[in-house]
Amino acid sequence: MRVYRKRQSNLYQPGSRNPFRISRSKIDLFLQCPRCFYLDRRLGLGRPGMPAFSLNSTVDALFKKEFDLLRKKGEAHGLMKKYGIEAIPFAHPQLPVWRDDMYAYVGACVLHQPTNLEICGIVDDLWINKARELLVVDYKATSTNKEISLDDEYKQSYKKQAEVYQWIFRQLKFEVSDTAYFVFANASRNHPSFDGLLQFELSIISYQGDDSWVEKTLVEIKNCLEGDKIPQSFNDCEHCGYRKLACEQESLGKNKDSPYQEKLI
Repeated sequence: MRVYRKRQSNLYQPGSRNPFRISRSKIDLFLQCPRCFYLDRRLGLGRPGMPAFSLNSTVDALFKKEFDLLRKKGEAHGLMKKYGIEAIPFAHPQLPVWRDDMYAYVGACVLHQPTNLEICGIVDDLWINKARELLVVDYKATSTNKEISLDDEYKQSYKKQAEVYQWIFRQLKFEVSDTAYFVFANASRNHPSFDGLLQFELSIISYQGDDSWVEKTLVEIKNCLEGDKIPQSFNDCEHCGYRKLACEQESLGKNKDSPYQEKLI
C-alpha cells in the first residue's frame, strides 16, 4: 500500500529561520486550494500522485536536443522564423541547472527575503530577443483535433507557470520580456494508418504574462504555513470534496441501521 505522508524534513516548521523551498508546482497547488497545500506542506498529507506522462517527457527531451543544436550555432529555429519571433535560443552556463538536465530537482531558485521562502522552478527553455530580454518557453505535447489555444480551463495553470518563471528570472537580475511562448507538438489523428509512427504538427502560442500577483501570493503562502488552523477548502476542490464525502460515508457506515452499511461492506 502506498503511503502519501512525506518525510518530516520536507515539512514546514513554524518559526523556523531556515529558508523553506517552495516549487512552482506547490505555488499552483496553493492557488488551487490552500487546504490541500497546508495538508501537503505542513502535515505531509499530499494528494495522490499522478503517473508520469512518458510521451510528454520524450517530446520535451527531443525539443531540447533540437534547440540545443541551434543554441550552439546562435541561430533561430525555423519555427521561430515562421511565427516572426526575432530571437535565438539562450546560451548560459547555468541552463542545464535551470532545466534540471541532471535530474536533481532543483531548477532556477531565488530566496524571497520578506518570507524566507526559496522559490524554485524548472524551465523547459529560454530564448533571448534582440532587446536582450529573456523569453520564457514551455514545451507542450498534446493530441487534439481542436484548435490549439490557452483558453481551456486546465491551461490557465500554464499561464501562472510562465509568470512564476518570469518572476524568478527577474529576481535573478535578468531582463525578462512579458512575452512567453508555448511550443505545442500536436500528434495528428488524421492519418489512415499508424505504421508505428506519430506525426506531429508544431505551433507556437504567445502569452503576455503579468507576474504582479506573485509577491502577494508568497506572503499569503507564508501566512498559511505559519497558521495553526487548517484553511478552508475551495468549494470546487474535487480532492477536498472526495475527502469530505468519504468521511461522511464512513461515519454512516459505522451505524448498523444506516442504508449505506450494506454498500460499504
